[in-house]
Amino acid sequence: MAERIFKVVHGDITQEETDAVVNAANSLLKHGGGVAGAIVRKGGEVIQRESDRIVREKGPVPVGSAVYTGGGNLKARFVIHAVGPIWGEGDEERKLRSAVRSALKIADSLGLSSVSIPAISTGIFGYPKEEGVKVIVDEVLNYFKENPDSTLKEIHFVAIDKETADLFSKFLSLLSAEEV
Repeated sequence: MAERIFKVVHGDITQEETDAVVNAANSLLKHGGGVAGAIVRKGGEVIQRESDRIVREKGPVPVGSAVYTGGGNLKARFVIHAVGPIWGEGDEERKLRSAVRSALKIADSLGLSSVSIPAISTGIFGYPKEEGVKVIVDEVLNYFKENPDSTLKEIHFVAIDKETADLFSKFLSLLSAEEV
């Protein structure tokens, strides 16, 4: 597997200087609260307008998939909107893995070298934090095992709260150690 940098960031995803940030989105791409709201507040209404156009033209984004817009005023050039599951809707782990994989595929299709990923679905969507973070880290590592020629070289796991950042660190070290 190509050498990749995995970094845990305890901070604001809207400050990330990666090529893209992943947004924890809903199917209608209405970015009102949580990570999505912060991204639009910092990146500007252009992100919401592009999102509205996508939904108008293609319909709601299915759970487990992703689309992208420009980054507006963010340092990142793109926002990849990954739609994770709402806890309790059923088949959540598969859907969360699919959302993560879809976001990484989009980053690869754009030829990006770096992306920042939050703890998708673990906020207002209610996915238990510890379980969700483990699934996200595991799926990122699986993606690179299956896609060794990915253009992505650096992945940031970003959390505004220390608890989630610590979980990212824990599972990144545990799951990476299993690789060796």
